[in-house]
Amino acid sequence: MFDYDITHWVTFVSATILLNLSPGPDMAFMLGQTIKGGRACGFAAMLGMWLATACHAVLAAFGLSAILVASAGAFTVMKWLGAIYLVWLGYQALRSRGTAFLPDEKADNNIVVSKPKIFQQGFIVCLLNPKVALFFLAFLPQFVVPGAGPTAAQLLFHGILVVVISGVVEPPFILIADRLSHRLRSSVNIGRWLDRCLGVLLIGLGFRLAVSEQ
Repeated sequence: MFDYDITHWVTFVSATILLNLSPGPDMAFMLGQTIKGGRACGFAAMLGMWLATACHAVLAAFGLSAILVASAGAFTVMKWLGAIYLVWLGYQALRSRGTAFLPDEKADNNIVVSKPKIFQQGFIVCLLNPKVALFFLAFLPQFVVPGAGPTAAQLLFHGILVVVISGVVEPPFILIADRLSHRLRSSVNIGRWLDRCLGVLLIGLGFRLAVSEQ
């Protein structure tokens, strides 16, 4: 089972790396949380997105994501849920006072965003993005090889490998973003502007998702 030649692996790994490097809502949300709150927040968002990506891989492997292709109504519902959630997160960021990630003596404890909360947000942002589900349905079947194992098993195997490769590609981006933004987070005024920028980014991503087509 899972007996592939070297050409298969080179093609799959290269394509997955390039897809991980391409900009999108997931990468933007992850880097936005890193710039705003540091590497711990970025990693929390990243782990949430990995879990959602794994869920998409499972759904694609067992054919449930095909509903999004077959039903325009299902795609629209999922699209609008994701768009509304992104806009809501952006609105929350715009309302922030810019003190959530300062030392405790300066922070307003009522607006601190916990790492589990960011993990949850990352999970929902990725899970409610129908483009991710459609991507798996379009991308993974290209690497199913007759005789290499059951189709569902091959799809799931490659889907999980996408998450594994993400674990190599994405963390350096978080570390670099954290290093570049460390000093910016020491000021309440700069923190407030970081919140505003993150809010505008999230709302923009929400509107972009809302106008996307199946």
